[in-house]
Amino acid sequence: LTSVLTYHVVPGLVLKADVPVDTAIATVQGESFTIDSTLTITDQRDRQAGIAATDVLASNCVIHVIDKVILPAP
Repeated sequence: LTSVLTYHVVPGLVLKADVPVDTAIATVQGESFTIDSTLTITDQRDRQAGIAATDVLASNCVIHVIDKVILPAP
């Protein structure tokens, strides 16, 4: 469970305007995923998730809401 949860976290404060498109994005878990120009995430298992809401500011982070769980490599 820890591996899956930390795969959803990237270091730093990354707002929608700063998301690197079509570039590997490193996660706290140690692997990466990519996001394309339509804001579709592709994980290490080639599963795709959409970003439903962006730039939800919290006291210590920014949250981007996705519509599916993304998974690291098996």
